[in-house]
Amino acid sequence: MILNWKLGGLALGLVFFAAVFLVKPIGVSTQFVILDGILWDAVNPEVVTQTTDGAYTSTNAYLAKSGGKYAKSVANPLNYSFVFVLAMMLGAFASSFLRTGVPANEKTMPAIWRTNYGDSTLKRFVVAFASGFVVLYGARLAGGCTSGHMMSGMMQTAISGYIFAAGAFAAAVPTAILMFKKEA
Repeated sequence: MILNWKLGGLALGLVFFAAVFLVKPIGVSTQFVILDGILWDAVNPEVVTQTTDGAYTSTNAYLAKSGGKYAKSVANPLNYSFVFVLAMMLGAFASSFLRTGVPANEKTMPAIWRTNYGDSTLKRFVVAFASGFVVLYGARLAGGCTSGHMMSGMMQTAISGYIFAAGAFAAAVPTAILMFKKEA
């Protein structure tokens, strides 16, 4: 079962609209910082503490900023944003499984990847993980991810969202051309 990309784009747009309208703009890169904080707090419970007035703070300046907003999310991770990120990962796995019936392997790997980089599933996973790490690192340096800056920003008609989208595509298209110089 392969869905049309136009239908997928429309569905994505509707989900973003519903999220912005009903809850808040979508942005997910912060949740990886929260996950880091959760893991750090599990090892060292003094990282996030609750003050006498019920607020949260942290010995880490980043987690303590915005009035302890991030520290509160570390202490209480089952919130809308964190569950949304977990649901995205589960949804990606479900989508892959429903389309192919099996986890990704050399038979389900895109032909253009095989043509350029071979059939190694491990190599594909390592490259995907490393690429995701680089993108996430860049997103945190930029103060947000494509979900927040581009998708939610453009939905709110923020000029910065359109500028970010132009910059993202200006970098992504030449990179894709360089990475996939051979056609499948």
